[in-house]
Amino acid sequence: MQPSTMDHRPSTHASMIYPIVKYGDPVLERPAAAVTQFDGELQKLIDDMFDSMYAAHGVGLAATQIGISKRIAVIDVTFKEDPSKKLVLVNPEIIKTEGRHTQQEGCLSLPEFRENVTRPKVVTVRAQDAKGKWFEHTGEDLLARALMHETDHLNGKLYISHISALKRDLIKRKVKKLVKQGEWK
Repeated sequence: MQPSTMDHRPSTHASMIYPIVKYGDPVLERPAAAVTQFDGELQKLIDDMFDSMYAAHGVGLAATQIGISKRIAVIDVTFKEDPSKKLVLVNPEIIKTEGRHTQQEGCLSLPEFRENVTRPKVVTVRAQDAKGKWFEHTGEDLLARALMHETDHLNGKLYISHISALKRDLIKRKVKKLVKQGEWK
């Protein structure tokens, strides 16, 4: 995708850093609604999503992770190093995958937990940009992983659905314990 030409916000833009919704919130387990309105409000949400993602030290963020059930995701696997690599995905669908790759994966909605997850090595996504224009984008390795991870979020799935039931149950038990102790909000 071309470098974002949509980022012409005035310097008076008041950034909104959204808190990240944690595992256990029902919004993370429901498919998000399609975006039909492409306007300034959507652009502001996208800008705020990038700001929220950077504040949380992530490389990808789905709208559901900030409690908004809309099919929007932002990705920057360079974490601000190359602004031309920023990706905005509205209504994304994975249209092609190739190969397999296993690597540790984490999630802003499941902080402190990381597991090896096998995902496609190459992924092609079809999505709309902030203006509603359709495009296709192919990514490899970390970008492929981010495309799959964020699209999964928009479909109501978390990365732990791709690990063994035993490991998933262990994580769920640890989270329940943290909730009981008041350390998971």
